[in-house]
Amino acid sequence: MSIAILVLSGTPAIAQEFSLKNGTDDVLVTGTSTLHDWEITVEEKSGTLALDTSGELPALQRLNLQIVAESLKSGKGSMDKNTYNALNTDDHKDIRFRMKEVRSLEPVQSPGKQYKAVLGGTLTVAGQAREIDLECVLTIETGRVLLKGSEPLRMTDYGIEPPKALLGTIKTGDEIEIHFNTVWTR
Repeated sequence: MSIAILVLSGTPAIAQEFSLKNGTDDVLVTGTSTLHDWEITVEEKSGTLALDTSGELPALQRLNLQIVAESLKSGKGSMDKNTYNALNTDDHKDIRFRMKEVRSLEPVQSPGKQYKAVLGGTLTVAGQAREIDLECVLTIETGRVLLKGSEPLRMTDYGIEPPKALLGTIKTGDEIEIHFNTVWTR
């Protein structure tokens, strides 16, 4: 049975609201450079998720995530500064994902409280919005929802020039990956 049919069936939805809290999960960005691989941790994020579990399959009705761009921290001040310059954080304070639809949802185990999902939505980075399909594993527990996955991206797709250092002798690779293991609570 299609998730779209469950969401649009006309049955009143009994959605439970969940929020993302800082410090209960991990979101990080990884990439490469001509010198070494690197990792940046997201320290400030917020979001809301609405989920109806009354049907045969859960119906994810809403998922919005917001990251404070200057909360990306590498542990190295100069790298953080280069990151903020590349993201133009003076003009673009946040990175946002807004789900538009659930493209697929399949149980991982039976009986299931864990599902493989593909979420279609808009990712906005440095003021540039692009449609993406976010693959993740959705786990439903009492009082909370876990979302885990990773998403490869190219900086240039968002109008970001990969940062350089030491007069261009150190160059960051265009490809990055966002890894997330988030906990959403009621």
